[in-house]
Amino acid sequence: MLDERQNHMNKDFVLPYDKTSAASIFEYSKGLIDKTLREFVWDDYLPKKETGKGSLGQMVENIYFFLETNSNPASDFSEAGLELKCTPLKKDKKDNYLIKERLVCNMISYCEVVKEDFEHSHFYLKCQLMLLLFYLHQSNIDKLDLKFIYSVLWRLPEKDLLIIRNDYKTIIDKITRGEAHLLSEGDTEYLGACRKGQKGDAPVAQPFSDIPAPKRAFSLKPAYMRTVLAYVENCKKRAVANFTYDTSDIQLVNIEELKERSFEDIILNKLLKHRGKDYKQLCEVIGQSYDTDKGKYAHIASRLINKDVNNVNLTEEFKKAGLQLKTIRIEENGNIREAMSFENIDYQEVCDTENWFDSRLYEIFSGRFLFAIFKADGSTFTYVNGKGELKEEKSYTFEDAFFWTMPISDLEQAEAYWMHIKKTIEENHIDPSYFNSIHNERFHVRPKGRNANDLAINPNGGFAKKYCYWFNNNYIKEITSNHVK
Repeated sequence: MLDERQNHMNKDFVLPYDKTSAASIFEYSKGLIDKTLREFVWDDYLPKKETGKGSLGQMVENIYFFLETNSNPASDFSEAGLELKCTPLKKDKKDNYLIKERLVCNMISYCEVVKEDFEHSHFYLKCQLMLLLFYLHQSNIDKLDLKFIYSVLWRLPEKDLLIIRNDYKTIIDKITRGEAHLLSEGDTEYLGACRKGQKGDAPVAQPFSDIPAPKRAFSLKPAYMRTVLAYVENCKKRAVANFTYDTSDIQLVNIEELKERSFEDIILNKLLKHRGKDYKQLCEVIGQSYDTDKGKYAHIASRLINKDVNNVNLTEEFKKAGLQLKTIRIEENGNIREAMSFENIDYQEVCDTENWFDSRLYEIFSGRFLFAIFKADGSTFTYVNGKGELKEEKSYTFEDAFFWTMPISDLEQAEAYWMHIKKTIEENHIDPSYFNSIHNERFHVRPKGRNANDLAINPNGGFAKKYCYWFNNNYIKEITSNHVK
């Protein structure tokens, strides 16, 4: 094999795969699994000192597949209609593989993309069929020494393409309105417009506004890539060819519905037809007895969307999009009943993440939210608790539901808050008095452990109490008020 590689420039050299066949290319790619590129480097190959994230993919093209690097907008294996993508994994504390980042597909040229419909876009032509090479990311390791873990031949499922098509339209519509500078990954479900380039890079021109916009690229969101990885791991094979992708997760919408309406329109229609119904009426709709559970209103909202689902956040579409259903309870006087909690802070992840746009908090806060609003109606209902005691509780009426994305200006405040939290963790000041020492009108941190013995790993050594991110009550009130306006 080495002799063949050393002679690959010879005019009589024959590729070890059929460049017109995706199946042949995939079969050949299996030779990378559990290996590094260094094992395939020929003596006279002197790779340039690459610094960009895309450079590993270029090296795989050159060294393993004998492709020459070019700027051709067509897919890498154009004769097979196949795009090559190298995407990194990382390991958690239990040695499980995790998705490290979103899958960047292609740069967005604001002035050109508005001229393309989805079926003729660079994204569609390049990425409907991809060869995904998952490798284990390791800091300060030469790219030639990174090990490949999985090879996946992935065709985007028809249902996913319908949702992605609407995502594409949402992004293009915003650019057409002269709002490229306001694009956010939270605008869409599966296909995101992610930030690209280094911090401080000069923004670029957009066609319908004089305001320059940050560089962005089409990408499949981290949440979507997590579902791809889960599918691959469930196959229990290191090389997976997916053409009939299916999932055991409950699905909220089907292909025929998506051909007629957007995913969000379908979901909102299921919810809003029950607007104005109080707790007792909602229980009748979903066929449920009165519930003593703290999350009963979230259960109701979920079951209004699908009667068999107690938590829509665990359904296929919500998991792929990273969508979050959150319920808001408003008192009769207009005040918000309680602050809104999110997941616990992973102290190690915060320390290990240098770039805000790669952080877990950015993924959460820049994601898409579905808010279901319940308002106190002045009535009560009674129920028997687990101890057999008769209890009375305030009733709330379902008032509204809407999808929401955090504005860019608020994300900038979140970035400053995250940087502050990162600094306090690195200084081993893991405590709300330090986390909340800077004034912030929108976010705060407070405990969320089960008890005093529920601890998290401290990257500085030992263990620390668990704390999580919260939206302040006033911020939630601001969100709902702006929606009404």
